[in-house]
Amino acid sequence: MKYISTKFMSAILGMTLSVSAIAAQAPSSITPQQLEQFKKLPVSQQRALAQSMGIDYNAIRKQLQGGANTSDEEGVNEQQTIYPRGTQFDEFGNPILPQDEMLAEEEEEETEPQPFGYDVFANAPFTFAPTMDIAVPADYIIGAGDTIKLQMFGKESDEFELEVNRQGDVVIPNLGPFSVAGLTYTEVKRYFSAEIKKKVLGVDVVVTLADLRSMRVFVAGDAFKPGPYVMSALSSVTHAIFAAGGINDIGSLRNIQVKRAGKLVTTLDLYDLLIYGDSSNDILLKSGDVVFVAPVGERVTVTGEVKRPAIYELSSNDDFNAVVKMAGGLLPSAYPTASVVERFNERNIRTIVNVDLTQQTQLAKAVKGGDVLKVLKTSEQYDDSVTVIGAVTRPGKYQWQKGHKISDLIPNIHAYMLDDADLNYSLIIREKDIGRNIEVLQFSLFKALSDVNSDDNLMLEPHDRILVFSINDRNASADDSLDLLAMTQEELRKREKQLAEEQYKERMFWLQYGEEEPLEEFDELDESLKLAEKSLEELTGGTYEEDVDPKDIAIFSRQKLLAPVIRKLQHQAASGEPLQLIEVVGAVKYPGIYPLAKNSQVNDLVAASGGLLESAYLERAEITRNEIIDNKARKSAININLHSALAGENGHNITIRSKDRLNIHVIPAWQENHIVELRGEFLFPGKYTIQRGETLGQLIERAGGFTEFAYKEGSVFTREKLKQLELQNILKVTESLRSEIASKSLSQKDSQAIDYEQARLLLSDLTKVQPVGRLVVDIPQIQQDANADILLENGDVLFVPTKQNSINVVGQVQVATSHIYKQGLDAFDYVELSGGTKQQADNKRIYVIKANGQVMIPEAANWFTSNVNSLSPGDTVVVPLDSYFVDNLSLWALGTQIVYQASVAIAAIAGL
Repeated sequence: MKYISTKFMSAILGMTLSVSAIAAQAPSSITPQQLEQFKKLPVSQQRALAQSMGIDYNAIRKQLQGGANTSDEEGVNEQQTIYPRGTQFDEFGNPILPQDEMLAEEEEEETEPQPFGYDVFANAPFTFAPTMDIAVPADYIIGAGDTIKLQMFGKESDEFELEVNRQGDVVIPNLGPFSVAGLTYTEVKRYFSAEIKKKVLGVDVVVTLADLRSMRVFVAGDAFKPGPYVMSALSSVTHAIFAAGGINDIGSLRNIQVKRAGKLVTTLDLYDLLIYGDSSNDILLKSGDVVFVAPVGERVTVTGEVKRPAIYELSSNDDFNAVVKMAGGLLPSAYPTASVVERFNERNIRTIVNVDLTQQTQLAKAVKGGDVLKVLKTSEQYDDSVTVIGAVTRPGKYQWQKGHKISDLIPNIHAYMLDDADLNYSLIIREKDIGRNIEVLQFSLFKALSDVNSDDNLMLEPHDRILVFSINDRNASADDSLDLLAMTQEELRKREKQLAEEQYKERMFWLQYGEEEPLEEFDELDESLKLAEKSLEELTGGTYEEDVDPKDIAIFSRQKLLAPVIRKLQHQAASGEPLQLIEVVGAVKYPGIYPLAKNSQVNDLVAASGGLLESAYLERAEITRNEIIDNKARKSAININLHSALAGENGHNITIRSKDRLNIHVIPAWQENHIVELRGEFLFPGKYTIQRGETLGQLIERAGGFTEFAYKEGSVFTREKLKQLELQNILKVTESLRSEIASKSLSQKDSQAIDYEQARLLLSDLTKVQPVGRLVVDIPQIQQDANADILLENGDVLFVPTKQNSINVVGQVQVATSHIYKQGLDAFDYVELSGGTKQQADNKRIYVIKANGQVMIPEAANWFTSNVNSLSPGDTVVVPLDSYFVDNLSLWALGTQIVYQASVAIAAIAGL
């Protein structure tokens, strides 16, 4: 308990006379000066002072709060505020409470185990008044101060409330004194009934106790507030403890002595009451009794998986069985066979003692003071269970039963499988020894459920993990057609939010259904994929390349589910234990590396890779194998007939070994449909399927040639590969230009200032540029010379516009526009027709983009005099920006050129 500060001591002493005066007055007559003096005391001192002087604290408190009427007549009962014993108060008596309840709860969770039972009395009020509405027990001893109520009815009716005087007598008017002291309540009722009937004929008597006497008891020892207390005659030992505010930190809950006239009457063990509900020793007190709280004895601390972890006080001969019972027993999650006791030895050094709480001999061992019993938690492992992970409707753990097979665990495909589940390839990951090394078994769900007697209907064992894969290898959200450059900032944010939600769902799946090792490792998925790639590089001699983003991989795809399995197999490979991984490449649906299943053959490996593609060559396949011959590693190639292997013929369906590589060839000259589109002035425009090696000239002939309105010199030919290349170049230039602008802005050597507005506009234009992928072709020359013809590729587009009669002028001119073609005018003339050049124009680098895409730079000697540089309809004159006009940026001209060239190209193919 915190000591009273010295500045309040004088106030408390000065309050004695005032409070004495208050005691003689009704609360409503207390003077304002006395209230102000009383109000300055802390709440605890207000209560203690009011109690010691016999004043109703609540009545004074009401007057302090403004005289609020809380009488029972108005139906309002004042609720007494009770604060924890450790609550701090300011100088005005206001409690200092935690501002943040969450922080208080966190601090409470982090505290060490607390002594048991003390909190029961910690919030007890400082004044204790037991309720008087309880029935008086039959063995209650009547004494001086009790008030007996007599009711007589019959021939005469009368009612008396008579107090037992100091001599133990009750004086009834007209009947005289009756001695009742020392009689029990039952005896008193019989006594009065008999005696009064003798003196008054024809009456019946009802005897009750109207009021009980008060008694004074003394609470001593290690109580929270020891001292004398006036209590009801029905008060027990626990009532006295409550009245004293409970027991302090060094008091004992198991050795509370009641002494009467210097002799020990009984000893109360509060653990019997708090733990077992036994109040047989909680006797009623008598006036003059002393309740003595002895110092606490030896203690034991119980932590871990028990129902009530705390610090418990020991009694003589307590064993571990008693301690466990005091702690409420063990939790279901406890592992009692490996409990630990921290104990001080004879040299006062802490030691460790193992205790098996399931053995009676261990439970019967004595507990020593200072022991710390730690009941450890059981393992998170599941026993006699099978885990199903993957494309199933209800993934998770299932009970294992001896003799159960795949068909018993998954009896129905439609009820247990997702729509995209792969029914031809599933795995069982099985622990083969106590070192948790694994082996892989492969089976087909389709075969196992179609025929329960098939070899694929494998027998299950405890701790098996079944992997069911999806036929989708990419996330549905992974759309390769998204143009991230064209997306607005809002669309990008929506896209990122969608991906984040999908990753959160995936993470929640692994947290709920994952395993500890090796199938739980979602957070280390990227690292697992890297290890798988490294393993594959070792198998392929470092030729493996993989550019798939792990975020785009479907959650139940082979690559994602197999990644931790591959890591585990790689980890357990050692000398004499070959790496149980194999590889499939070529014309299969899911090429890559796979765990080597037990007794796996060629047809099993094909099923693992998702089956063959339409282009697979069945007459021949190759297996590359590593062999140790004469203590040297050698590679050998085995040719097999794939058709025979899939049919199960022994000579070709050979057993797969460690690090085998199956290469399934593509049918010679196989080609998927390649589409080339012809637009514009063709006799038969449209999309055409081309043959391998077909040229542009041949396709034009197939389309019937051109119409009479075709302008062949202005043809635009685009190719997908060139679009990708242009996009990469634009991104590189944009980034380089951005870096150089930033570098120039920080340089102190340049005297010229950067036009930030121009720089911003240029960077903005660069980010908006759409790649065209234009390839310059000369259609008239192709028709005349077969050597000028080009080979077509999938996605090529040829646009032949209608005849044009205009010249375009773009760039740094006053008005960028188009002009009617006039023979004899050169580039400079059309620039003048557009208002001439601007101040920032580079007049020495004017160039012309011909209608077919070729670029012509006029020669200085022939600028005004020669017709070599004459223009044709559809040509575009470009006046570039002078890069030196803006702070000599080396990439400025290149960026400008890209922007203008892209603008011209887009304008030329506007009809596409």
